Amino acid sequence: MVPLRNTGSALSPFNSFLIMQGLETLALRMERHCENSEKVAQFLQDHPAVEWVNYAALANSPYKATCEKICGGKASGILSFGIKGGREAGAKFIDALDMILRLVNIGDAKSLACHPATTTHRQLDADELKSAGVSEDLVRLSIGIEHVDDIIADITQALDKSQA
Repeated sequence: MVPLRNTGSALSPFNSFLIMQGLETLALRMERHCENSEKVAQFLQDHPAVEWVNYAALANSPYKATCEKICGGKASGILSFGIKGGREAGAKFIDALDMILRLVNIGDAKSLACHPATTTHRQLDADELKSAGVSEDLVRLSIGIEHVDDIIADITQALDKSQA
């Protein structure tokens, strides 16, 4: 019992409560994540500062049929897009975000953004980035449960600033 007590292998009652609360609301949160993500992906698809969008629920996605089959058309809360202007524009975009947080983790209740070429993969040169499957224009978004209009407004102003 001493190792269990010392290493924390047994959850405290409060931690158990928090985990149960999270599990009980997971379905509701995932509905909102997916709904918001699809709207953001559709918005990005039509934005002039965006080269491409990768989101399985979009009609033109090569993964649409698989998304329908496995997930009932609800892709996830994660999407990626290519920003015009590559590395420099991606860094400007991330720096210009107000509400969306600049974090590399995913799946939070709040919206998060990452530009791998200037954060997690910044030590790699162009060839190494390509080899790792990371383009210099890649921006990854983990869309949260905030109101979708607020998410899109923040993305819009950051895209505008990234192209200036």
